[in-house]
Amino acid sequence: MALLPAQRIMKPKSNKNPYYRNQEPTKLNSALDQMFDVYKIKGKADQTTIISLWEELMGKTIASRTTKLFFRGNVLNVQLSSAPLRQELTLAKDKILKMFAEKVGSHAIDDIVFR
Repeated sequence: MALLPAQRIMKPKSNKNPYYRNQEPTKLNSALDQMFDVYKIKGKADQTTIISLWEELMGKTIASRTTKLFFRGNVLNVQLSSAPLRQELTLAKDKILKMFAEKVGSHAIDDIVFR
């Protein structure tokens, strides 16, 4: 007697393959984290989050005088239109790094360069 496909007992596959589909449901957060790890884009996602949080954490005044934000490696480069503001932010660099580390994580940003 031949078994129908639905009646066959399927053995669970190994979870060693990162592209393996899980049989049980998972939370969206853990699925996204797993996807970021597999495609190695966790760092880019954190950098995008930092750039989008710039106005929220620094305020509208500083954000309005910011002309360009970009990453070179794990270093955030901030281009400002005001030299006195650049000097003040350079002095407060440690505090700014701590604020971003609390929001995103300490691994996301190594240094900030104000230009």
